[in-house]
Amino acid sequence: MTRNKKLVPEAKAALDKFKMECASEVGVNLKNGYNGDLTAKENGSVGGQMVNDICPVRTMEFSRKCRTVKGYETRVKYDFRIVV
Repeated sequence: MTRNKKLVPEAKAALDKFKMECASEVGVNLKNGYNGDLTAKENGSVGGQMVNDICPVRTMEFSRKCRTVKGYETRVKYDFRIVV
């Protein structure tokens, strides 16, 4: 079963505007209609920018004492995305 149907068809115009904004942010000359002359790298950079804008990377950093070596402390950093 393929699900190639938009859940909210009324949002198409807003998503197209958002895609154009993201394309201008990464410097890709995206035009309305067919964009077959663009490379996969250019198209991927637009999609990647859209994902980064929708759900940005959050970072949490803290110090943790080592459980095996007394007096040793290490920095731990977690990068994560919150996706709803």
